[in-house]
Amino acid sequence: MNRILSPDSPPAEKFTDATKAVEHLIMLYRQATGFLTEHFQKSMDDAPPATRIRAFYPEIRFTTSSYAQVDSRLSFGHVSTPGTYAATITRPDLFRNYLIQQIDLLIENHRQPVVIDVSDTPIPVHFAVSGDAAITIPHDGAADFTLRDVFDVPDLSTTNDDIVNGTYSPANGVGALAPFTAQRVDYSLARLAHYTATDPDHFQCHVLFTNYQFYVTEFEEYARAMLRDPDSGYTSFVSTGNAEITDGDAPLPDTGKTPQMPTYHLKRANGSGITLVNIGVGPSNAKTATDHIAVLRPHAWLMVGHCAGLRNTQQLGDFVLAHAYLREDHVLDDDLPVWVPIPALAEIQIALEDAVEQVTQLEGYELKRIMRTGTVATIDNRNWELRDQSGPVQRLSQSRAVALDMESATIAANGYRFRVPYGTLLCVSDKPLHGELKLPGMASGFYKTQVARHLMIGIRAMELLRDMPLERLHSRKLRSFDETAFL
Repeated sequence: MNRILSPDSPPAEKFTDATKAVEHLIMLYRQATGFLTEHFQKSMDDAPPATRIRAFYPEIRFTTSSYAQVDSRLSFGHVSTPGTYAATITRPDLFRNYLIQQIDLLIENHRQPVVIDVSDTPIPVHFAVSGDAAITIPHDGAADFTLRDVFDVPDLSTTNDDIVNGTYSPANGVGALAPFTAQRVDYSLARLAHYTATDPDHFQCHVLFTNYQFYVTEFEEYARAMLRDPDSGYTSFVSTGNAEITDGDAPLPDTGKTPQMPTYHLKRANGSGITLVNIGVGPSNAKTATDHIAVLRPHAWLMVGHCAGLRNTQQLGDFVLAHAYLREDHVLDDDLPVWVPIPALAEIQIALEDAVEQVTQLEGYELKRIMRTGTVATIDNRNWELRDQSGPVQRLSQSRAVALDMESATIAANGYRFRVPYGTLLCVSDKPLHGELKLPGMASGFYKTQVARHLMIGIRAMELLRDMPLERLHSRKLRSFDETAFL
């Protein structure tokens, strides 16, 4: 099988209008995936094709020969040195607003057009047909022909995080224009649908992570209240299985879905709403969720979960605002060495503290009664209390840690790695070093009140961040020496 059948594609085209450039990307992508879907269906219904069937991702390419400096305050929307830069693109319909914004900045800052063309990266058939629920890709050996002999399949050797990890080597001297390649994005979009039981289209730009089911109930109640308010700006609420309501009093259909990481979306125009992900317990879950949500390029993600308080002066229900992280989770050691500092981000810290003040009606010195700022330690052993205490307790004390959990440092570190603004506000649920273990009946009235307030603080912080200019939120603090032009 030497002959390859591919769709006829138009020649490369230059654009100085970002909207028209993205419309062209959408056309090329639909042409390619439509071609693959049609031929895949034919191959399953009829005889196997006698030729190899192949279509390619569309591509954005940009070239500049000038060393002229753009506005030095900008953290994105420009390239730092002359050269040619490119990015393969998938699902331009899903990323339409993002692509228009990024392309528009590039054109404006460099006064040069972008070139939209077909790349030389094949689209795996699994990703091409994923938008058609009626089509299922059979397992290897289940079809009348060997799938990979006819169609391109996912190739994990080219699906990696080299760009964001800073290990990318430009091919043929062409630099990276975006932090992820098309196949890496497609891989994560498929994983998101699997783990969360909601389509990536529903995800909003502001993401809350939690490790406690109570917050899901509170989030739904808040969502319903917002849908009853015609002035709230929120348009719908989506639960697992893509069950969606627009009326705050409407019942949510039971889809029977029980995903590993139940996810809920309170939607607004242009994705400016809030997504809540119940990641469960552990740094592995935290890494998995953030690895995949990162390709959606959210504007912020925050952890609002429970933690162990490490100081005797803390009470159950006290809040902890992380300003540093002790990383003993180990899941990111190969991608982000522990010697890399994970700094607190001023914009996030201020939004969280302001949100605590607004919800609790406490401020200044009085706020110290219920909230402490300090180091949060994240560990990979849920039963760390059962180990010899001399080692762990000494390290926690030397690090000045005030709280310990299993997710926060992982989420913050992956936010740092993926250039997604991050933050952590935890609620003390136990004090194992002081005899208050997480056991039934231990919670006080104060604790229950604080837990009810906790999610509202996270939501309010996101609303404050939503009103912040993107160039301020996505600041230069998260950018390395040689960054991609796209966020």
